[in-house]
Formats: sequence, structure tokens, C-alpha cells
Amino acid sequence: MANRKKNKLKVISLGGLEEIGKNMTVFEYGESIIIVDCGVAFPEDEMLGIDLVIPDVTYLEKNFDKIRGIVVTHGHEDHIGALPYVLKKFSVPVYGTELTLGLIENKLVEHRMLDKVDLQITKAGQTIQLGAFRVEFIRSTHSIADSVALAIHTPVGIVLHTADFKIDYTPIEGEPIDLARIAELGKKGVLLLMADSTNVERPGYTMSERTVGESLDNVFKDADSRIIAATFASNIHRIQQIINSAVKFNRKVALSGRSMINVVNTAMKLGYLNIPPNTLWDIDDIQKLPCEQIVLITTGSQGEPMSALSRIATNNHRKVNIEKGDLVVISASPIPGNEKYISRVINELFKQGANVIYETLAEIHVSGHARQEELKLIHRLVRPKFFMPVHGEYRHLKQHSVLAQSLGMPEKNIFIMENGQVLELTQRTAKINGEVQSGSILIDGLGIGDVGNIVLRDRKHLSEDGLIVIVVTINADRTILTDPEVVSRGFVYVKESEQLMDEIRDKAKETIKRNLDKKKNNYTSIKNNLKDELSSFLYQKTKRKPMILPVIIEIPCK
Repeated sequence: MANRKKNKLKVISLGGLEEIGKNMTVFEYGESIIIVDCGVAFPEDEMLGIDLVIPDVTYLEKNFDKIRGIVVTHGHEDHIGALPYVLKKFSVPVYGTELTLGLIENKLVEHRMLDKVDLQITKAGQTIQLGAFRVEFIRSTHSIADSVALAIHTPVGIVLHTADFKIDYTPIEGEPIDLARIAELGKKGVLLLMADSTNVERPGYTMSERTVGESLDNVFKDADSRIIAATFASNIHRIQQIINSAVKFNRKVALSGRSMINVVNTAMKLGYLNIPPNTLWDIDDIQKLPCEQIVLITTGSQGEPMSALSRIATNNHRKVNIEKGDLVVISASPIPGNEKYISRVINELFKQGANVIYETLAEIHVSGHARQEELKLIHRLVRPKFFMPVHGEYRHLKQHSVLAQSLGMPEKNIFIMENGQVLELTQRTAKINGEVQSGSILIDGLGIGDVGNIVLRDRKHLSEDGLIVIVVTINADRTILTDPEVVSRGFVYVKESEQLMDEIRDKAKETIKRNLDKKKNNYTSIKNNLKDELSSFLYQKTKRKPMILPVIIEIPCK
């Protein structure tokens, strides 16, 4: 009993604060840790060559013996995408609803580690015991089926984590969000509310997903050409509505994009997609049908450079080319930062002769996140003692704080946190107390964390100013055998800049010879001096600073 009084609940976000994506939250009490979500973020513009960004889990590796499990709220990439990478570091049970775990299984199969992970299916309304925590799964609504909020019952009180949500009274699949249970918890007393902040800047209510179905019907009804519909692969509700419209207007459906095919197959197998027989065709076979009978559902709604829609737009897709008059429907809104990619794809589609409908032109997308009035309802039902806004950039967290204060919550009871900061709670108090190691781990191909700031800086340098390689051959007695060879990549075109190349060669030869004459200079110092002197010389000549890579080849004396 004394131990229970002494211990405090620690809440630590390792991702998802002051950023979009990479959601991961740690709850720690005594000798028990549970993790909520384990997501990725997509690389920013300056992260050249990087595929994904995952949270730094050093703190969890150091406290592995305390971890009781990972609880996942839904199957979006920003909540499950990092699991294969994290589970390679430490293997613990993963708890989630059926569809969520089905999507996680796909990832684990790709990483050849399905047999190494304990996946435990849970249902909305179920409660599981994980060490000092009782985790209750509460039915929620979002832009993917089988989403849940979490009531985490701890020795010091209840923490309600909404995860991503909106209040949709007419969802495409299943029951609406369980507001009755949330209200019951509010009456019982909630110590801490952690609520989604993504759409807090938008007034009013988020429209029901069903409104998109009506808009899609209108688009399909008037179309007399092939329809290419792009959406998130994980938005099964949207895929269902596209299929419903296709069936209604006598069209057959094909899929494009590996993630789209994987998700649809999983959703069909688990019963989350209802596709009538003979509706779904292979992409090779559907080309035999007249254009007015075809719907192609594809990935690439965010304009990702390697996605199926981007390759179609640039005429690089192996099986699909844009034909004049094709109707492309982009049924998604841009994730912050992706606007220019989407704009580029739309422009290319128009150039290829397609007609494009996107969110600005028609109501073909609704968000999966709650707006102000829905957030107010949750705050009123829960009436928490303390509040921590989550899932958003700093401006979103700040605006959510302002909204909570407008409902009467004291500012001192609201905690706008940073990733890595520790929020400590007792039954009556809450305070920020220290921080743990956090940050971003970069995934580049098969490399996990082997690319850091220095490598990114070099890539940026190369992308902006190019590369000059100086190759020189010398004798063991430190005399130059041949004139230096100068190789230029991304700096100037050699044939058009012969005079500059000659000047670089002469400057390099003079610098190397002068440094070789100084017996104390080893090859490392000669290379460094060459880089410094050539860099200054080239900046004077061109006002550019290419990366300079000296290569010294020594021929031993016979």
C-alpha cells in the first residue's frame, strides 16, 4: 500500500506532439509500462532519400523488462507503421481489434517476422489487464473501421485517450462512437484526458462519411469514361463507397498499388468490405472492357512520387496509361506538407488529357478527425481534472488548449507537452518532471538509423552544388606521376567548361605539389588542404560550393 502511494503515473509521448504522425505514447507506473500506438511519419523535404521516420525508442529498450504490451488504436500508418522496426528491437505482445491486427499482420509478413510476434485480438467493450493497468477498448469512429478509444485504468485514476476520432452518427460500418460509455467514465471521474487535436482549428462538425457516397454517386452518374479513383489504402469506408457507386452504375472494379491490394484483400477476408461477386477484376482483364464500365481504385492520393497515381500521371505505370477523357477522382485531402506533390500530380494528369476532380471542386472527401464542436462535446462529457492535447503540430495543441479553457478548464491544469517530456500524475496533482531521450530515427532502404544529420547535410550539399572528384597518382617518394584527373557531377558540364576544368586541374596540381614538399604533411592533411583551397577558388570563380572529394593513389617504388 505504501508503494502504491509512493508511485506516480508517468505519461511520455515519444512521437505525435508538435508534428503530424509518428504517434507513440508510453504509460509507466512502478514496474509496468504499456505503449499506445507505434506509428511512422513521412519524411520532410530536406530528408533526401529517406523513406520513413520512426520514433526513437531508446528509453523503452532500457526499460524493456517493464513493458507489458503495445496497444494499438487503429490501423493507420501513423499508428502502426513503425511496429516492424520496433519489434525487431524488443518483442512484446501487441493488442488491437481484428482489422487493425490484420493490417499489422501484412507488415510483419513483409518483414518476415509474423511468427515472432504475439498478436492478441481485442474487441470494443473489452478490458484487458496489463501489469498495473486495466485497458478498456471503447468503440470509436474514424476514417478506418475498427477504431477504438482507450480508457486506461491506473492506480491513480482513469486516463481517457481518444486516439484519432470524429463523432459520426451514421458510420458506413458498425455502430457509432460509444458516447454513453465515455459519459459514464466522465461521471466516475477522469484524471487525464488526451484528445486528438488535428482538426481543432476548424469550427463546426465533421461531416459524416455517408455524405461522400452521395457525391460519388453524382460523379459516377454523369461520367461516360473510365474512372480512376485515388484514396488512402487504409480508408476502407471510402473504398466501400467507391465500390457501391461502381456497382450502382454497372461498372467493374480493379485495384492498383501494392498497399491497396493488400488492404482490400485483408478487409475482404475479415468481412469489413462487401464486394458483390464478379465486381472485382484483375487489372489485366479489366482493360478488355469498354471504358465506361471501368473503375480503377488506386493509391497515390497524397502525390507520393513512387505511388501508382504518380506513375500513371507521368506515363510510367506498367499497366495503366491516361487516355483522353479519363475521369480521375482524388478522394482525400492533403496531409500538411504534401500540397505541392498533389498539385504536381493534378497538373500532370490534366496535361495527359484527363479530367480531374479533387476536394476543392466537389465534396468527395470528409475528414476522419473531430472539429471544434465534437471536441467540445467530448470535453463536456469527460470533465477531466487534467488535459493534455495530442496528435498535432504546436499550433493545434495550443488551439486545443484555448478551446479547453473556453469550456472552463483552468490553464494550470492543461499541459502542452513536447516529445520526450514526462508528465507525472498522482490522484490530485500533475506536473512536468524531466524528460527522456526521444527524437526521430530515419529509415533509408534497409538501413535503420544509419543515416543522420551529417549524411543528410552531405546529400543536401550534393543536391544543391554537385560534386568534384580530384584523382591524383603519386610515387612513394612523394612526386606527382600524372596531372590530376577532374571529374564533375552535378556541378558543371565538362565539355562546356573546359577552361574551368583546366584551371581546377592546375590549381589542384599546384596545391598538392606544395603540400607534398612539406614532409610533415600526411595524406589526410594534404586532402583537407586541397579541399579548403579548391573550395575557396571555386567560390570565387562560380559563387558555388560543390562537394570536393580528393583521391590520392600511391604507386610503390619497384
